[in-house]
Amino acid sequence: MSSDLLKEAWYVLHTKSRFENVVKEGLEKKSFQAFLPKIRVRSKRRDRKLMIQVPLFPGYLFVRTDLNPPEHLEIVKTAGVVRFVGNASGPLSVYEETIESLKIMVMGGEEIITGARFKKGDKIVVVNGPFVGIIGEFVQYRGQGRVVVNIDALGQFAAVNVDEDDVELLPQILS
Repeated sequence: MSSDLLKEAWYVLHTKSRFENVVKEGLEKKSFQAFLPKIRVRSKRRDRKLMIQVPLFPGYLFVRTDLNPPEHLEIVKTAGVVRFVGNASGPLSVYEETIESLKIMVMGGEEIITGARFKKGDKIVVVNGPFVGIIGEFVQYRGQGRVVVNIDALGQFAAVNVDEDDVELLPQILS
């Protein structure tokens, strides 16, 4: 191993679905420094209007290590860990400044907007609200949680503005 690999740095871990907290607790019990950025969002359950904490990057968290073989093995053996994120030459480190920026962002308490769930042209279906059942094509984000959906009718397009939480990506087998 090169001396670069044995420098302590932050690395990204891919976890099993919804195992981020389990992995974080497991790593901390093993005395590893772990960081799981969380944000507050409105619960999607119709019967509740609670604000809940969810991972900023579902399925991922950060761990600080120098990647020496025993530590590497101990991290990967933690319940819920799938793998380190990297390429053919091994796990890729994350800049210290990136982690510090993420910590500042999640501590700020303001709304954090992450990568787009939909890209232009995606087939989507409206699952809640007055337009439930509409199948259309994603056009663009409008801000404040709103999206534009085009519906093809009689060779012409009609567009509606809907809440981003009320639409889901249409599975490929149905589109």
